Amino acid sequence: MPDISHCFPITDPTLIFFVVLCIILFAPIIMGKLRIPHIIGMVLAGVLIGHYGLNILERDSSFELFGKVGLYYIMFLAGLEIDMQGLKANGWRVIVFGLLTFFVPFLLVFAACMTVLHYSALSSLLLGSILGSNTLIAYPIVCKYGLQKHVSVTLCVGASMISLTIALVVLAAIVGTFNEGTGIGFWVVFILKFVLFFLFSVFLIPRLTRWFLRRYSDAVMQYIFVMAVMFLSAAVSSMIGIEGVFGAFLSGLILNRYIPHVSPLMNRIEFIGNALFIPYFLIGVGMLINMRVLFMGWHTLLIVFCLVVFGTLGKAIAAYIMQFSLRYPLYSGNMMFGLTAAHAAGSIAIVMVGIKLELPEGGYLMNDDMLNGVVMMILFTCVIGSLVTEQASRSIVLTNGTQTGQAKDDGDDEKILLPVKYPETAEKLLNMAMMMRNQKLNRGLIGLNVVFDDENRLAMQDKGKQLLENLAQAASAADVRMQSQVRIATNIANGIKHAFKEFNASEIIMGMHIHHEISKKFWGEFIQSLFNGLNRQIMLVRCEQPLNTLRRIQVAVPSRAEFEPGFYRWLERLSRMAENLECKIEFHAKPETLTLISDYIQNKHANVRAEYTVMNHWNELPKLASTIKEDHLFVVVTARKGTVSYKVAQERLPEELTRFFSGKSLMIVFPDQYGEPQDAMTFAEPQHHEQRSAYNLLLDWFRKKLGK
Repeated sequence: MPDISHCFPITDPTLIFFVVLCIILFAPIIMGKLRIPHIIGMVLAGVLIGHYGLNILERDSSFELFGKVGLYYIMFLAGLEIDMQGLKANGWRVIVFGLLTFFVPFLLVFAACMTVLHYSALSSLLLGSILGSNTLIAYPIVCKYGLQKHVSVTLCVGASMISLTIALVVLAAIVGTFNEGTGIGFWVVFILKFVLFFLFSVFLIPRLTRWFLRRYSDAVMQYIFVMAVMFLSAAVSSMIGIEGVFGAFLSGLILNRYIPHVSPLMNRIEFIGNALFIPYFLIGVGMLINMRVLFMGWHTLLIVFCLVVFGTLGKAIAAYIMQFSLRYPLYSGNMMFGLTAAHAAGSIAIVMVGIKLELPEGGYLMNDDMLNGVVMMILFTCVIGSLVTEQASRSIVLTNGTQTGQAKDDGDDEKILLPVKYPETAEKLLNMAMMMRNQKLNRGLIGLNVVFDDENRLAMQDKGKQLLENLAQAASAADVRMQSQVRIATNIANGIKHAFKEFNASEIIMGMHIHHEISKKFWGEFIQSLFNGLNRQIMLVRCEQPLNTLRRIQVAVPSRAEFEPGFYRWLERLSRMAENLECKIEFHAKPETLTLISDYIQNKHANVRAEYTVMNHWNELPKLASTIKEDHLFVVVTARKGTVSYKVAQERLPEELTRFFSGKSLMIVFPDQYGEPQDAMTFAEPQHHEQRSAYNLLLDWFRKKLGK
């Protein structure tokens, strides 16, 4: 047989990338057959192809680069997807668990290193801090099951950053003793740098993000901007003496507010990270592991035993103490243990720092045996953490499966129709629909473009098809299916109504005309005909800025709105949007209406930050104009004529909105009504003209007379 040993390790960059992609492709398939978490497959594949395995690949600079990006990506996603409301609500629990999950394994490992392994106090201190911290290596498993907002996951993410921060502070103190010492001056400078970094991040990044997202909507530019913020934060964090993973996590926390979980931008961030950077990092970790050290003597085995057993035992004790004290179910304790048990390349980074610290009496703070022990500990803890997290995730999903089933079978007929005409507003309408849709139902959206039947219909039809193709592409970027139809009609309103019935839609979200001057045709050519001829929910939207930059939604609700059949539909949609955008929502209504709204939100959307302000009369609507800022969305819930909540004062709504709310982001909601209107429409029906009540006609007559 020909000798091919000279071909290995592979050094050609193209072939290296090809081999890595093959591992990323086939490892999940093979691990899936064996019912083993995919993460373990990536690490074991790295062991197999690395220098200590079959020596197929050299751990070159690409693994250093992509591995560091992957580690940052895991921490960044953890900060980006964490439930901020849950984090605030469980603040003291996070702090307690963070201290427990660090100090319990820290003390156990420190004692074992001092008594069993007979290491020095500084070496034991460093190893104890390594085992006290952890890496969220199993976090992609949580994402796969959609449990990012589960309370146990929130506790783990917050506690992981607390434990990591303490470990990095211990590392900084140890390094300080070998350099300039750890006197009062060292700590003053260190704390000052940390505070300045934190203030710089908290005050500058949000303002820069809002400015950028308002001015640039290009998908590639937004992604590059987010990555630049992450790496800048990680780099500055490293400069001040704290590992870059802390800066990556902090940037994720800050950007959490501006990147909704259901947005296309979040989908792109998750896709690229999970498809390339995170697997690259896991394979790189595996390539560091030398399985041969297990057969090099009892001393190495003893080191591995002490680190794995006492470190893992400490994490388990901390997790189950927390679970027992909070009276959480057992699967929550398993989740907390699984997520906090694993260690990764961050541990090696700390050891590598210790290897370079030379002792006064000779030798180094950390030796090769310690490095080998830590590397083997990484393998075992990754396997343990991944298996426990996988089992806990399945238990949570199965336990809550009945609730999920009820959500799918609760009779929700949600099917949102998006009539679009202008490219500049179509994507904003799509984003709003995605914020309002029920993800559990996993139903697609319906895009509609109605073309007027005249001599320009062919050209307009081609433009409509192109617009809907672009919209479907944008929806697919967020894993949302979209049906589309270009329809030719002699009456635009009738075209929308017929499409509504054909698709069996439940509601409409569409743009509204912008009038800078008070106009008698505020509703445009056909909108009034639409809401008068269709008794289902219609939302008219005028968005002046990107949705993810909104800080507050203000909702004006008329009296007796709770008696309308569509009351809970629009309330549910607005609550979902506020929850996905993580912005405040404020309701202005009568006390009895506010009570029902409050009860519904507390029962259905407890995480929504809702406020309630009494508005006793609809005439108070113009007074709200002074409270609407440029980053607010003003929602007016109105009513059709002859319905329970309709009032004569609503006749002045077009004039008041134009006069007092010009330039504001606006939404007008026509709720569902009972019954169907008289089906007298026909394709040949002329365009509907805006109706004028006798009240308005009489008022206009008096104004003309007085004007003379």
